[in-house]
Amino acid sequence: MSAQIHFVDSQLSLVHIPLEQYHRYLQSILKLLFPSPIDYNETGDPDEHEWTSWANRHPFLNVSITPIECSIVCSKQLAQQYLAPTLKALFEKTNKGYDQASVSDDDFVVISVEGEGLEAGQRVLELTSPLALAGISIFFITTYFSDYILVPSKSRSHVVRALEDRGFTFQKSSDVYVNPLAHHHRSKSSTSSIASPLSPFSPPTTLSDLQNRTFNLLNKHHIHPRVDPSIRLVSCAARRDDPNSAAADELTLQLGLTKCLIHSPKFLSLTLTQDEPASLLLERASVGNFGDALLGSKDEFLVPITLDLGELPFEATGIVCGVAGRLCGGGGDVDDDEEGVAEEMDGNNKIEMSYLSTTRAGTVMVNEADLERAMGLLRVNGGC
Repeated sequence: MSAQIHFVDSQLSLVHIPLEQYHRYLQSILKLLFPSPIDYNETGDPDEHEWTSWANRHPFLNVSITPIECSIVCSKQLAQQYLAPTLKALFEKTNKGYDQASVSDDDFVVISVEGEGLEAGQRVLELTSPLALAGISIFFITTYFSDYILVPSKSRSHVVRALEDRGFTFQKSSDVYVNPLAHHHRSKSSTSSIASPLSPFSPPTTLSDLQNRTFNLLNKHHIHPRVDPSIRLVSCAARRDDPNSAAADELTLQLGLTKCLIHSPKFLSLTLTQDEPASLLLERASVGNFGDALLGSKDEFLVPITLDLGELPFEATGIVCGVAGRLCGGGGDVDDDEEGVAEEMDGNNKIEMSYLSTTRAGTVMVNEADLERAMGLLRVNGGC
């Protein structure tokens, strides 16, 4: 099956909430996730006579809590309805702006990536290399079923051109791209992107060059990978295969999420869309809150490696690309003398990974057994 991607019809905002202020926004977050029927009617969503799962009423929504921040991606309308009033009230109350929560000025659109048959790390490298070399800033979110790429709305036409120029087919009738090379071996690295404002010279022409620039940037700003040894994550999703238990599973999922959120988790990421069941990254100790309502192995743990990118300008890009290339071994358009390195890393030495972009941080998820090797690679050459 060829990898397909399509734009999700929604204008999105990115919301940053400092961890020390998370409790002040908790009620707003719960209302965002579980609005009342009246709220749905006011926003033009299905009325109370047309039953729709609460988890499928958002074109795209991600709520993530990491050791760096609480980050939310939601429709611009909902950000203004549920989150902006709290931000404004806290700002006016203190008259100092110490809260430092923020809603992005720019709007974003999201691309849904369906890449069955490809490993998560390979999907990162396979799809986003055209965007990386085209200098397009992106955010990347790996979920249980799909991957999602957020790009600035103003870059949408640039995204189309970049994908078409690198062999993707664009079907104008449905905004769907098909990559005819999705299952051919390619050593192209990548995902986020950049010829950024931090690159005063010509943009990179190979992904190897892009990777070097990324790690030089991280090293310059003293950005180091961080691991909390107490955090082990489980990748899981809501069930969708038993209509007889759908209502009970819905309630269990809602109650489980509420329990997690009110206890200020060290790590949680929830992604909701209109087409798929809820996708979650949970601390292993939190899985018990959901009973039997989740799909996924409860015995395979992922370790999050976080990069605090708060000191970089919002426009800084290329981080995901550099990290994915370093771990997964994509050498991009390598020169002859680089081919041996790329081939070696494409074999047994490559590390499988997934990625979560948040507003001011990036998190790489690797298997427990690969943690030490992954940290070693990310620290190569004194970089991050």
